[in-house]
Amino acid sequence: MAKVQDYEFPEHLFYDVENQIWYEPLPDGTLRNGFTPWAVSLMGDVLVFTPKRLGHDFEKERWFAMVEGGKWVGAARAAFDGTMLAQNDALVDKPGLLNDDPFGQGWMCIVRPANDDWRAGLVTGADIGPAMQHWVAGGSYKDRAG
Repeated sequence: MAKVQDYEFPEHLFYDVENQIWYEPLPDGTLRNGFTPWAVSLMGDVLVFTPKRLGHDFEKERWFAMVEGGKWVGAARAAFDGTMLAQNDALVDKPGLLNDDPFGQGWMCIVRPANDDWRAGLVTGADIGPAMQHWVAGGSYKDRAG
């Protein structure tokens, strides 16, 4: 488990550090995803979670879900091209799950990557801690808007 400031990041996940999204490979080749606890802390209390419609394709750096929090309204941006397969209906009904358990009950969607190279640019394993620390130190999140 990598720890950056007060946040823990499981090392078996793949992270899009710039967009603060995690991806978990599932046995059938799909990926479950969600926001990191760092991102959730910047959002404040999550009030609304709206995923892209099931079966719809999304493109790299385009949104696959929208989130409205007490401090931030914006998009969950994809790290690769893919298709939306499932959404966390519990999160739609109770968006605060994202605040309570971002790596567990607060997962957002299940997607199918369009290509086998979906891991390109993502960080995993022992590289997570240094990559997250570098991102925080750079402060680019301060300029981010949805």
